[in-house]
Amino acid sequence: MPKMIFVNLPVTDVAKSTAFYESLGFEKNAQFSNEQASSMMWSDSIVVMLLAKPFYATFTPKQIADPHTTSGALFALSFDSRADVDQVTKAAIAAGGREAHDPEDHGFMYSRAFEDLDGHGWGPFWMDPAAAEQGPPEHQPIAAA
Repeated sequence: MPKMIFVNLPVTDVAKSTAFYESLGFEKNAQFSNEQASSMMWSDSIVVMLLAKPFYATFTPKQIADPHTTSGALFALSFDSRADVDQVTKAAIAAGGREAHDPEDHGFMYSRAFEDLDGHGWGPFWMDPAAAEQGPPEHQPIAAA
């Protein structure tokens, strides 16, 4: 079995959240979805589980944070181009999400940020493949003058 990651998010309305994530390009896996949860596939190894808050509460004794007012995690998704980053952000806003801040352009990397219907933060980004191979700018060799 390949290594996978499942991100479990508490949501207020599973059906509305499912539609939101489908508008971003996630695919619902009906085999692992019901009225309490939607299994949303980003890739073969990355799954976002949208769990109704009462169902989510069965997995933890802790209070469920309100992501509209408290940040517990931010999720970044890589894209093949700046245009793809812009497209998914526009789709998120059109589906009822909120843009979290202005686009950030660092030359080698471009990113945006949005929140879903429940306030969970997402950061779509594109990174120049050549720059990614070299690592962050602070780790790149300084050219001789």
